[in-house]
Amino acid sequence: MTDQAVDAGGVRLSGEGRFLGRTRELKELCADIERAGLDTLSGRKAPRARVLLIAGRPGSGRTALAEELVRAVADRYDGVLRARLSEPDGTPVPIANAARELLTALGVAAPAGAAEDDLTAVLREALADRRALVLLDDAMTAEHVDALLPDTPECLVVAVSGGPLTGIADVRPCTLGGLDTKSALDLLSRHTGSVRITVDPRAAEGLVEECQGHPAALMLAGGWLAARPKAAVADLAKHLHTESDEGSPLSRVFKLVYASLPAAAARTLRLLSLAPAGLIDPHTASALAGCSVSGARSTLDDFVGLGLLHAVDSPLPQYEVPGCLYPLLRALADTQDRPAELQLARARMLERTVRLLQSSRTITETASPDAREKLQGMPNSVRFPNPRAAEDWLRIRRPALLAAARLAVADGELDTLARRLMSQLVRAMVAHFGMKAAAPDLYGIHGLVLDVAERRALPREKAAALLNLADLDAQTGRTREALARYRAALDAGREANDPYATGRAMESVGGAHLELGDYDRAADWFGRALAQRLARDERAEAARLYGRIATAHTYAGRYGEAVRNWRAALAGHRKEGDVAAHARALSELARVQEYAGHPEESLRTCQEAVEWARRAEDVRLQAALQLRLADTLDRLGDPAAAQLHRGAAERLLDEELSQEESGSEQVEEPKQDADACEIRSTSAED
Repeated sequence: MTDQAVDAGGVRLSGEGRFLGRTRELKELCADIERAGLDTLSGRKAPRARVLLIAGRPGSGRTALAEELVRAVADRYDGVLRARLSEPDGTPVPIANAARELLTALGVAAPAGAAEDDLTAVLREALADRRALVLLDDAMTAEHVDALLPDTPECLVVAVSGGPLTGIADVRPCTLGGLDTKSALDLLSRHTGSVRITVDPRAAEGLVEECQGHPAALMLAGGWLAARPKAAVADLAKHLHTESDEGSPLSRVFKLVYASLPAAAARTLRLLSLAPAGLIDPHTASALAGCSVSGARSTLDDFVGLGLLHAVDSPLPQYEVPGCLYPLLRALADTQDRPAELQLARARMLERTVRLLQSSRTITETASPDAREKLQGMPNSVRFPNPRAAEDWLRIRRPALLAAARLAVADGELDTLARRLMSQLVRAMVAHFGMKAAAPDLYGIHGLVLDVAERRALPREKAAALLNLADLDAQTGRTREALARYRAALDAGREANDPYATGRAMESVGGAHLELGDYDRAADWFGRALAQRLARDERAEAARLYGRIATAHTYAGRYGEAVRNWRAALAGHRKEGDVAAHARALSELARVQEYAGHPEESLRTCQEAVEWARRAEDVRLQAALQLRLADTLDRLGDPAAAQLHRGAAERLLDEELSQEESGSEQVEEPKQDADACEIRSTSAED
């Protein structure tokens, strides 16, 4: 059979550009789209999108029919959105994750760590003025679908499920059974060739009857026959008939196919049930089975030919375990392999993933001699030829990598590997995608780190995870939630006796109070952090904290206190020789003096700041200071001098802009530093 593929729900029955079977069902579904809904018949405007339901057992071709329906009517809509609502093992995908995937497809940014209700509200708002076609595959419950329904009747939702979605109004169900005999015979002939079917049509019809027209069972039967050109169709039908009392048609055919595999291939197939999210690449299969990458890929391709796997349309070789076969594979693994062997296979898979993530990050740091040396010491099988190849791998494997982190944490017995995996995953994502783009995924990973830290009583890692989560909360406007986490991080840092964590937590608590407008508490917490820095003789950090205290006093209108703290900051920066920080502190001091009603002092301070900014070669700061000088001179009644300073500011900005334009043609903007989001771990491999 050409162009066949096993989809998430079972079998995609396509070949030679033509959809196979299900003509009646497809016609009824298309007619349902045109038919008026119950709200329209009653004279009311439909409040939400119409839902068409395609229900059937896994392997019945339900996803294939949904995709064919989408293809047939897609030109009536602005676009098609897809989301999968359950994992191959039947675990429901959180509604928040599904909503975020749909928003990503729409090109709509959603804040990291946003609650489920917030994400679904953003999704409904994004779809409010669109005419979208939404395919929700493998829906487990009506609540799962209902939460994602657009609030506009111009949208259409096609839901794929194992049964009815009771509770959704005006749902249009289409329940799938087996294929009709003609379509089933066509499916077999695409595997075996038409001759083997036509020479013994009764036997072929008997085989279809034994498989009850179940598409996935027919796919496996066809693959088994294709691999044995001399086997008779009648013999296969007879064998299945004798096994008719042992399970479903799919399980009987699968048992036959599995029994025909060599021992090594059978073991590899069983272990594929451990693959995160059911997504497999040659590296995953190689690590699980303990074989070479090339050997694993050859075995995976053989499984595709037998109908045991689906080859995913991807730039890199990637495969998927069909949802209908996952329970069978898992049952075999649980009965045929010892728990210790399964755990060892999981450990090998996680270790390989850690190595690949480390390699994908290291390839971005080749300017460092240490990174180049580390890269040269890695095996060829886990090295990437260039940063673009590493980024492509990370992007394509992202769902499986995130699933691997979730499964490793849920396992509970591989916490050391889980911690290393999450550490490398954070660093690789930030190195390739940048902090802002990776933030939603990072939020979930740091939550997993927190779970492990609490389970293993690791206060230092708990503090780091809480700090990272609080930072993401603060960046997305959830300041009160951030404040609670910063306080919890402070407690954990004190328990771990970690001065870095406690100092950063105290300063962050102050920053949260500053954001909330509680300037007294902000100054108090900045003062506590300052005391710790002074006790540890960390002068540069102490100078910076003097500036934060001054800022809090400025907001509170206590300009005298603000001036004293800015002068303390200036003294610290001068001792440290930090010219740029000294210039910025002078600029802020001038601002406070102006607020305090001392324009002459502000003018002198601002002129001094211009000189320091010139030494620091900070053109933007120089321009900003020139503008501030101009404003001050205006207030002092010297418009001519003010105009001169404005002209100087314009020239500086023009020069800066021209330099940036010329530099952008030669140098690519570097990505954000991977250390910006840190997982602190004594066992983390850098």
